Amino acid sequence: MQVPAPFEYERATSVEHAIALRTQLGEEARFIAGGHSLLPMMKLRLANPEYLIDINDLDELFYITRADDEIRIGAMTRHRELLDSDLLAEHFPIFRDAEKVIADPVVRNRGTLGGSLCQADPSEDLSAVCTTLDASCVIKSTDGERIVSMQDFHVGPYETAVGDTEMLTEIRIPLKAGGGSAYEKVERRAGDWAVVSSGVAVWMSNGTIDDGRVGLAAVGPNTTSIGPVAEALRGAAPSEEFYEQVGEIAAANCSPQTDQRGTAAYKTHLAKELTRRSLRRAVARAQGQEA
Repeated sequence: MQVPAPFEYERATSVEHAIALRTQLGEEARFIAGGHSLLPMMKLRLANPEYLIDINDLDELFYITRADDEIRIGAMTRHRELLDSDLLAEHFPIFRDAEKVIADPVVRNRGTLGGSLCQADPSEDLSAVCTTLDASCVIKSTDGERIVSMQDFHVGPYETAVGDTEMLTEIRIPLKAGGGSAYEKVERRAGDWAVVSSGVAVWMSNGTIDDGRVGLAAVGPNTTSIGPVAEALRGAAPSEEFYEQVGEIAAANCSPQTDQRGTAAYKTHLAKELTRRSLRRAVARAQGQEA
């Protein structure tokens, strides 16, 4: 039986308490929420923190709310709450698309949005979703808070911009009129990590796309926002031919690696096809043709 190395444990009672503990204990301390990523790594001795700071009692980080022109989500919000949120389904149906293909109910009952983003796995679904939606991450420390874009939040595979004495507390997503979004994923079995996935968000008026973004997972060292796709989307009139062209642009601007999930060529093909499909659905939703 695989067991973790010995560690000390303390349960935080507030965000300030959690950050103070992390500051006091230093880089050998880790926060634990759902634990679905950290605990398996500890059992394999791939991660050996000396201290675990349990943040499951931090009710102040459980929320999904609208504040003026953005949606704000607490970092401890569970997958099941993202899946069930009518507010997110109304403005960003991409969340519900993604949550339906993340793991299983047991994991969704415990796993958190903040934990998913901080894992920084290149195949992780919610990182692709938040990248697609141009989300920002609020990172807090004893010195205050700073806001980091999703593009800057992931600095490498399994690495984030959160420092040793900091904590991710909130994710903010801008609201814009005429939006539609969708998520498509190919996986080896239900609930598995993506072989490739594609998220698309568009904002439309008068039958044309004013702005749009594509986020791909499992096609490079980080979840990837495809700049040339965003450029192609602006001012475009949707059509099947256009969807095909955008898929080709996405495929040409990703860099997947051959691994146990598939060859690089297969993943490049999936990037094209899934981008085409998710773009079509995002446009239909922006036009009110699909729920």
